Amino acid sequence: MTAPRHLSHPGPRNPSRYTATPCLAHPVSLRLRAGMTFDQAVTAAFAEAGFDAGYVTLKDARFAHLAYVIPGKAPGDGRAAWYCSVPALDDATVSLAGLHLGQRSGTAVQHCHGLWSAADGRSRMGHMLLSDSTLADTTIAEGWGLQGAALHVLQDPETGFDLFAPVKTKTVEKPNAVLSTLRPNEDPHAVLEEIAAQAGIRTGVLAGVGSLVDTHFTAGTLESYATEMLIRSGQLDNGAAELSVASVGFDAVPRCGSLARGANRICITAEILMIGS
Repeated sequence: MTAPRHLSHPGPRNPSRYTATPCLAHPVSLRLRAGMTFDQAVTAAFAEAGFDAGYVTLKDARFAHLAYVIPGKAPGDGRAAWYCSVPALDDATVSLAGLHLGQRSGTAVQHCHGLWSAADGRSRMGHMLLSDSTLADTTIAEGWGLQGAALHVLQDPETGFDLFAPVKTKTVEKPNAVLSTLRPNEDPHAVLEEIAAQAGIRTGVLAGVGSLVDTHFTAGTLESYATEMLIRSGQLDNGAAELSVASVGFDAVPRCGSLARGANRICITAEILMIGS
């Protein structure tokens, strides 16, 4: 097996290669209303459920308008990658998407990766621009509302980006989950298993989004030094992480499959919620 590629980043290497914060994850079923921008719909639905942080999954949701970007090549300012604009879609259907709700300076902000298609039926994938997207129909999103931890946007000197980072919001008794972010060039399987061991979680669910340097599946490789990734299904089985993902790179063609152990590295970040069972 060829050694995984590593990317250079403009700032000093953070000695902590992940951040993990215990929390309580409560199952939620959110009603996301049409007729407003998607970020407003998400924030309102979480607030109605009593949460200002959480992670939800969308399935088979129809959008009147869906704007998004895909990974782009390094912009030339030292940062390892950027974004590339693509045409927005009208009357699009999201087959699967994952979304984190967090905070930026006290204001709600979301991070969403997903798979979708338009009238031509061709599958597409990327980072959704929520404030420029609108649902065609009211839909239900399933996931977890969080207490005790939330993702806050903070400046990250290593990568040169403003990124989500988990922040403790209050002390909770008997946490059942861990909210984490992984740092560049780290092996996602190894880091998640270390976080699980420290939290005493042997079995559970892994959910989230992030970016990888290329994407190495158990069958095949997506060659693109920056790829956007969505965990389609993730679990801990006796302490071992298993990750099935969707990924898209510079060619805009999504690929899906199980990640090969030891073969993948984080590009910029990954935001993962681990729920014990």
